[in-house]
Amino acid sequence: MDHMDPDLTEDPFTPRMDLPETERVVRMVEARTPAEATARTAEFERRAAEQPSTKREPLILNMGPHHPSTHGVLRLVTELDGEVVRDIHPVIGYLHTGIEKQCENKTYWQAITLVTRMDYLSPFFNIHAYTMSVERLLDLEVPARAQWLRVMISELNRITSHLVWLGTSGIELGALTVMFYTFRERDRALDLFEMVSGERMNNRYFQVGGCSDDVPPGFTDLLRRFVTEMPSRIDEYEGLLRKNPIWIERTRGIGVLSADELIDLGITGPALRAAGVDLDLRKARPYSGYEHFDFNVPVGTHGDAYDRFLMRLAEMRESVRIIEQCLDGMPEGPHIADDRKVVLPPRSELATSMESLIHHFKLVTEGFRVPEGEAYCAVESPRGEIGCYVVADGGPKPMRVHMRDASFVNLQALRPMAKGALLSDLVAMIGSLDNVMGGVDR
Repeated sequence: MDHMDPDLTEDPFTPRMDLPETERVVRMVEARTPAEATARTAEFERRAAEQPSTKREPLILNMGPHHPSTHGVLRLVTELDGEVVRDIHPVIGYLHTGIEKQCENKTYWQAITLVTRMDYLSPFFNIHAYTMSVERLLDLEVPARAQWLRVMISELNRITSHLVWLGTSGIELGALTVMFYTFRERDRALDLFEMVSGERMNNRYFQVGGCSDDVPPGFTDLLRRFVTEMPSRIDEYEGLLRKNPIWIERTRGIGVLSADELIDLGITGPALRAAGVDLDLRKARPYSGYEHFDFNVPVGTHGDAYDRFLMRLAEMRESVRIIEQCLDGMPEGPHIADDRKVVLPPRSELATSMESLIHHFKLVTEGFRVPEGEAYCAVESPRGEIGCYVVADGGPKPMRVHMRDASFVNLQALRPMAKGALLSDLVAMIGSLDNVMGGVDR
């Protein structure tokens, strides 16, 4: 992907709508390149150095924890020289919930309700990593239909997460209109989550062994209508922003880090792929049947905020493709494993089977026991690798639960990005990383 070419005809991310182009837009596309953005900052610093040699103390500015551009309760202690950021010091913990520690006081079955609340924009991915780890410890085979249901719902969740990111980032950079577009589709997707799980957010649809229930009547038709319309909706978002002079000015050449720097920091997800690194766990280490799906992994070139914007638009298109394949090829069979020592019996049996009633009572009150051992499983969330490490001691409660949250790790990239940048560009950098503080502070 080369966004340096004003023609954009060879760009694989060329929007599908034919947009009118003005001379001003062309000039803006030509003018704002990563190299020139760096040169502009260097020139600013050179002029500042030529000023009289009176020493100035840096201005300490607190951005957050209550700030509309920090994507949650993130506090940034920012050292400024005029409008140039000399250093920043992220301060976290304002949303600390102690979820990992709480899991040790709950049964494996109860802990699902806790882990869903960490990255609250990606609840299904939190549960997916956790349940996979417990299933590995139990050596429990998940039915094929349950695997595909997990993939289908996870990709719908990826779309909703990217929609929140795009809408809120637009507000922060002066593109208010896009929020009304993205939240229109997000609300429809949350209706689908409510149909399948009973909840719009913090869902508990994935269970150890599969999914809590099959999809209800009417769900498939509504989901198919959604994914049929979604490509044209993504075209609308792209049409609003991709060639918008203000959006280009605020994102192109902003927040650039090399692939090597990002890898050293442990960055994953769209922030890493935007710099040219083709790493996606769905392809690198397929899970839940992703090896059966045909989809591409979008990869950028320059690693700036503009490339990260293009990555997420392209990822939504690929998620639509995956969901369509799920709808067309969903396997028949059970939605959850048939192991009454681990899985709740069907509700329909509780009124007629004493054995089912006993299993239900014991699972809800005591939980199930997991053999001694440890396991780590990871999934590709909208922000990168979310992993869950579980240590079992043979009892009904985990001895240790630790989450590898993508937002927590990716936040490390903000400081090297921001040094030497302008304060106004710091807002774009924060948004382009898409950190969710519920996952950072968990």
